[in-house]
Amino acid sequence: MKILSASIFALLVASSNAFAPTAPSSFSLATKSFTNLFGAGNTDPVDPTMNGIDDNLGYEAFDPTSGDSPAVSRNNHGGVWVKQRARPRRNRKSAGVRAMVRENIVTPANFIYPLFIHDEDHNTEITSMPGCFRHCAESMLKEVGEALDLGVKAFVLFPKVDDKLKTNLACEAYNPEGIVHRSIRMIKAKYPDAIVCTDVALDPYSDQGHDGVVENGVILNDITVNQLCKQAVSQARAGADIVAPSDMQDGRVKAIRDALDSEGFTNVSILSYTAKYASAYYGPFRDALDSHPGFGDKKTYQQDPANGREALIEAALDAQEGADMLMVKPGMPYLDIIRRLKDASDLPIAAYHVSGEYAMLKAAVEKGWLNEKDVVLETLTCFKRAGADIILTYYAKQAAQWMKEDGLY
Repeated sequence: MKILSASIFALLVASSNAFAPTAPSSFSLATKSFTNLFGAGNTDPVDPTMNGIDDNLGYEAFDPTSGDSPAVSRNNHGGVWVKQRARPRRNRKSAGVRAMVRENIVTPANFIYPLFIHDEDHNTEITSMPGCFRHCAESMLKEVGEALDLGVKAFVLFPKVDDKLKTNLACEAYNPEGIVHRSIRMIKAKYPDAIVCTDVALDPYSDQGHDGVVENGVILNDITVNQLCKQAVSQARAGADIVAPSDMQDGRVKAIRDALDSEGFTNVSILSYTAKYASAYYGPFRDALDSHPGFGDKKTYQQDPANGREALIEAALDAQEGADMLMVKPGMPYLDIIRRLKDASDLPIAAYHVSGEYAMLKAAVEKGWLNEKDVVLETLTCFKRAGADIILTYYAKQAAQWMKEDGLY
């Protein structure tokens, strides 16, 4: 194309010299049109007065500077002038200025990196979450090490549990030799500075696929909380730094706090899934753990997506009961809830960039419809802007790499 363009340009120049030597303005116009057509762009200075630019149009164009009430004025030099002292674009005029006045900055230290684990000697790709795997022990440690090198400090573990170990009471959840407990010990032994967070819920261990103990189709709140206390204490004994109850049972934060404190784990933090909605965005996650509900749905304990004020009730209760951090899940469709909790609480707010959001971005990227790096970094910044201090995202490692390459930290 470049060769063809040069040939056409030479022909234009030759014909212009041969047939119109006394009309340089016509030749100039032709070459400008040619330049615009083939992408080089017109780089000639723009006359700030804009005088005479419409003289040869063949019709009368509106002049914003004329009349008794001109829309545009003229400055002391005759240039067109929109009289406005406040010009917000001054703070956007260069990359340096934009960086200097940027309100929200995301760093890898804001991330919690979710890792799926299983008791196999190989990784298994999660089809509905391209780029994510169920990690074997060796791969899990490798992933943690690489993420730490990029500045990601915290990790949350989600286990794929063998069906033979699943029961309605989910006793495997507090087995000290269970997959999560062994994984915690491995990570802390090799990377003692890594922050290990654990999911406190029964669904990965339940043969019912629900977050609690089931009787006659009903999730039993208090019986479930009893089991969750055992799970949280067992995880703390294994070395967990943060436990994250995601079950949405009433009163579980207070009970877990009391259970941890009574066993001497006063330094183990509680990251409460405060506003966890009964969302359609969780499908790929349930594929990853093979933890789809065995019957019905989770709407009797997870929040109704139509409700916002309900999140404030949950947040007030969790804070009163001893939560150290509050989480909103999902993230992007619930930015308003993140903001509500940020305005209502002094506790750190977390946002979970969930599997369905991740899968949608991956699908659009694979189609060539979105630039992955740009859309992911924008998305993570949106969480921060809405009020999230902590972001759980499957993009944690990849985003940290992009940030490093761009010199953002």
